[in-house]
Amino acid sequence: MKAFGFDWRWSGSADLLSVDDYRRVAGRKVPRMVWAYIEGGADDLRTVAGNRSAFDDWWLVPSVLAGHDSHDLSTTVAGLPVSMPVLTAPTGFNGLTRWSGDLDTIRAAERVGTRCVVSTASTWSVEEVASAAREQHAFQLYPGSGGVAAALMRRAWDAGFRSLFVTVDVPAVGNREGEKRAGMGVPPVLTPRRLLDVSRHPRWAYDVVRHRRIGGRNLASGDGVTAALASIEVQERHLVQSRLNWDDLAWMRDNWQGRLFVKGVLRADDAVRAVDLGLDGVVVSNHGGRQLDSCVPSVTALPEVADAVAGRAEVLLDGGIRRGTDVIKALALGADAVLVGRPCLYGMAVAGEQGVEHVLTILRAEIERGLTLLGVRDVRDLDRSHVRPVSIGDQNGVSIPLIATQ
Repeated sequence: MKAFGFDWRWSGSADLLSVDDYRRVAGRKVPRMVWAYIEGGADDLRTVAGNRSAFDDWWLVPSVLAGHDSHDLSTTVAGLPVSMPVLTAPTGFNGLTRWSGDLDTIRAAERVGTRCVVSTASTWSVEEVASAAREQHAFQLYPGSGGVAAALMRRAWDAGFRSLFVTVDVPAVGNREGEKRAGMGVPPVLTPRRLLDVSRHPRWAYDVVRHRRIGGRNLASGDGVTAALASIEVQERHLVQSRLNWDDLAWMRDNWQGRLFVKGVLRADDAVRAVDLGLDGVVVSNHGGRQLDSCVPSVTALPEVADAVAGRAEVLLDGGIRRGTDVIKALALGADAVLVGRPCLYGMAVAGEQGVEHVLTILRAEIERGLTLLGVRDVRDLDRSHVRPVSIGDQNGVSIPLIATQ
């Protein structure tokens, strides 16, 4: 199969037509405790579900006879040229999904012409990831204390990263009950039943034993479970702190010479304050529903944040993207681009590098098809005229929208 210049030699991709197809297969490729980590979230998973369902609050409004025979999906995000307005989001401990996960994502993203935001908790170190990359990518960091964050900033810069995404929505780790029930704690709890489940995934178990790529190599040296637990301890002790404030972000702005984004913003006033500090962009995100449950869905918060920023900085969206039409809606509501996390993990679990590449190519094809049907040539031409809020009823002939369009 050949699509958009990419020649697919993996025959299994023929039966995987959507991100959700990959999701269904991915759940069978890893043990249940790992799947709980990939797919789970905080408390009752209301925000996890809301990130998806909130896209259904908007209709697309097409124009006909637009007369376009080609489309331009390319743009620039954080100074990085990309072939489409979709970057991969930072996801930690990718080695749990597949031992080579961080490298799979980098290589797949480059082949489809986009870029990655590499996690602080990546299974491969920032230096190893940079060595595997041919292009420039971005690095994600938590604004911790005790010199750990400063050291990671220096390492990322020395490795060639010039764009930094600072995640600010983790003053404490969310209550991820699903992970705990599945035994994905610190340390993991392995019962006979869970060990039996692991034995039913021999390829996954073999890779874990052979490659020992589990934990966050940026935070602790060594391999295997011991190093993984050490990296989690460093992250929670030094990079997850409730006392961190705007002064810490200002310090990072003063000490990072490249582009700086703040990730985890859901309020207009917070977005304005970040831009006033001199940040280059904000990422509207609720951490994929893994932090505060019953939190506003990312796409619901997006219009207000985009209006408040008013073009002074880039606005990205993270959370809930599963279709190209989701990307189109996000761009129409004010985002310059989106980040995708779980879709890449689905592809990674199913087929490693080829799976991630295929997932990204599916999204690209859906965006292009959506633009054709919408009557829009360039992704940068999308605006509020291309969306309409779904109505919950009609009162005396007046349609009542679910969400204000401000």
